[in-house]
Amino acid sequence: MILIADSGSTKTDWRLIDENKKIHQYATQGINPYFQSSDEIAAIIQKELIPQLESQISHPISHIYFYGAGCSAFSKKEIVKNALAQNFPAAEIEVNSDLLGAARALCGSKPGIAAILGTGSNTCYYDGKNIAENISSLGFILGDEGSGAHIGKTFIQAYLNKEMPEDLAARFHEKYKLNLDDILDAVYKKPMPNRFLASFSRFIYQNLKEQFVIDLAAGCFEQFFDKHICKYKNHREMQLSCTGSVAFYYSNILRAVAAKKNISIDKIIETPIAGLTLYHLGES
Repeated sequence: MILIADSGSTKTDWRLIDENKKIHQYATQGINPYFQSSDEIAAIIQKELIPQLESQISHPISHIYFYGAGCSAFSKKEIVKNALAQNFPAAEIEVNSDLLGAARALCGSKPGIAAILGTGSNTCYYDGKNIAENISSLGFILGDEGSGAHIGKTFIQAYLNKEMPEDLAARFHEKYKLNLDDILDAVYKKPMPNRFLASFSRFIYQNLKEQFVIDLAAGCFEQFFDKHICKYKNHREMQLSCTGSVAFYYSNILRAVAAKKNISIDKIIETPIAGLTLYHLGES
């Protein structure tokens, strides 16, 4: 039995491939070793995943393939691997970055440029087997351009600086009832500030009829292309494929900005998990 995970900072998608190659799907909260310890991750798995799995597991899980945000460095991979081992001691565990997972799901065995636009953002040139080049996203404070956290941060800045239409600001206040202290506490004192900022992307999407909001999202995507995609030397020859909730729901604006920059977008999918499941089914 094979367990596959694709995890961002907000949620984790899980797929179980049983001994008959039947696929079962589950979801838990996000896992990110930059913000959570092995014990905290193990507790999430124990509380949220194990109860869902118990009715499906007839044999021990033999392999786990985990693709996650924050799982590029060896030390961070080990945090997740240790957490998984606490819950699945008999399994062979492989932990990789969410970016490799996205590239495998989007490109398969073909070369291309792959991007994640979800709570955070990341990009790479994928040679058909491995990540050949990666321009660092720098995280939500210094970068993550085009992500939900970046769009949310840009919107909140405009709201606090009174740089948006008054009726839009009033609707935002009516929905969230947040004052300056609430926002600053959430960003600077509470855990998962990137998740807090990205949470506003739903409201922003719901107000895309407003020209201010269209321009704000387009500006964030302009930065995404300028700071990341356009720095790959072959970006005009290779197709770009994207995954993540922001890429999926803001796809019209994303494609429009790409067209302005003469960049060809191939696939846009909401999550990589289906593609990863097919990838590992082909290997099993």
